[in-house]
Amino acid sequence: MAKFPEPPGLSDLQRLKPAIKLLETGTRMYRIFRSGGDHPMGWNAFRFFGPTSARFDHHLVDSQGEPEVAQRGIMYCAAGEKAVPTCLAEVFQGTKSINRRDGSPVLCVFTLTAPLSLIDLSGPFATKIGASTAISSGSRIRAQRWAQQLYDAFPEAEGIYSGSSMYGYQPAIALFERSVNAIPTTVNLHRQLDDPELKSVIVRTAWDIGYTVVDIDDV
Repeated sequence: MAKFPEPPGLSDLQRLKPAIKLLETGTRMYRIFRSGGDHPMGWNAFRFFGPTSARFDHHLVDSQGEPEVAQRGIMYCAAGEKAVPTCLAEVFQGTKSINRRDGSPVLCVFTLTAPLSLIDLSGPFATKIGASTAISSGSRIRAQRWAQQLYDAFPEAEGIYSGSSMYGYQPAIALFERSVNAIPTTVNLHRQLDDPELKSVIVRTAWDIGYTVVDIDDV
């Protein structure tokens, strides 16, 4: 069997009891989003357009096989002591260059107001369902098909918990729109990436993982 095959189908998944990672009320969530450019977002907004190139987009395509705006929304976050470096590594992995100004990227931190139940793909359950932890590093298009089926198979799940393949398998979280009631109305931290106070963590992270930083010398 391939290490990262296609998902098996809803009936096979529904026979299994999902491994759940519970995020408690009060868990601090970190995310980087773009507040400007062609597709600006708010700090607490889910993206309802998709699927894009992001790994666990569970959106369905339209009748022409194209992405569309529909009812499924996603929000990518990180948690834990290494959450900021994880966000940087994940968000800028396409170019491996941290651009602190293009699209007005913002780092935000918020605190969950309710517990969340996430499908835990960071351990043996990923192997049990036939995906293996390659679901966090293999084909993104295939991972999206897994996310679509996991979303349908386990309607109680409010997102996916996995390990970041870009930053030492640190906690990487994809929140489904089902988690909306746990998202607060106020934010703990909301800071542009070109804020001088973020310079040290950006430079250190870039050095650690071999990324470059755009325009860091003029801070």
